[in-house]
Amino acid sequence: MQYISWDISRVKELVELWNKECSLDFPMREELFIQNSFQDLNINQEGSVICLNDQNVVVGFVIAKSWLEEIDVKMPDHIGWIQVLLVDSDYRRMGIGSTLLSKAEAALQSTNISKILLGRDPWHYFPGIPELYESVQNWFENRGYTREGKEADLICKTAYQEEVKLENVTFNVLQLDDRERFLSFLNRCFPGRWEYEAVKYFEMGGTGREFVTLIKNGDIIGFCRINDDQSPYIAQNVYWAPLLDERIGGIGPLGIDRNERKNGYGLAIVQEAIHQLNKRNIHTIVIDWTGLVNFYGKLHFNIWKEYRQYSKYF
Repeated sequence: MQYISWDISRVKELVELWNKECSLDFPMREELFIQNSFQDLNINQEGSVICLNDQNVVVGFVIAKSWLEEIDVKMPDHIGWIQVLLVDSDYRRMGIGSTLLSKAEAALQSTNISKILLGRDPWHYFPGIPELYESVQNWFENRGYTREGKEADLICKTAYQEEVKLENVTFNVLQLDDRERFLSFLNRCFPGRWEYEAVKYFEMGGTGREFVTLIKNGDIIGFCRINDDQSPYIAQNVYWAPLLDERIGGIGPLGIDRNERKNGYGLAIVQEAIHQLNKRNIHTIVIDWTGLVNFYGKLHFNIWKEYRQYSKYF
């Protein structure tokens, strides 16, 4: 076996391997793979490795990440991520997976990373190991990774919602000229990942149509992200759209200023997000990476996919 550096010229082979092993549950598009696994500036190049067999064919790969971008948001610099580790099923039990993991871990440790998460990376695919991959969970547990929480993707195929009206507040779809006010709100109330994702959204040509905002006394006090097939990039809650015949939309993340909570605004902004997607003729909606199953269940969302979170300290 030969281990080579991360190389975009191998992207077709990498996607073919992914779909050979995972397409029934997580079908990969080349556009999505390039977006999340090559264009992300946080990819740890030393720790991202491709395994080739004696015929120079890709039979495995690992993608490692650490926070490398020079954006002034509060992202952790002591945490590293394994985005994906995949080995061709015809080449398992040959030590390839262990070698790939060792290379990724060593590269991350060399940059002072003290904790590695499986998934949950910037431009992630998964918030953990998919629940249905029990053997993968056992494999990582045998290599020192500890099981943590449980997350889910939810789906509603018949989402319908009238316009929402509440006293003293209004809902707006964000306009581009409100960009700085919105980013200031995120920096104040939700610094870190959600702020980072919004900054990247605007960098990639976003106009604001993917955010529903909640306004009170002229101030933004809440937001909810909505995605569809017209968004400026493939967003996380529509990653697996090829599994469904109909057009789908996505909801999340969402957040309400902590000083304005317990007023019913959280559920209301989700309802307004559904309404906005309905106006785009979208009624099948996915909510990704959440533990709030009962909360969204009030709006008829059910579990679609589940994940187990894992981490390892060094």
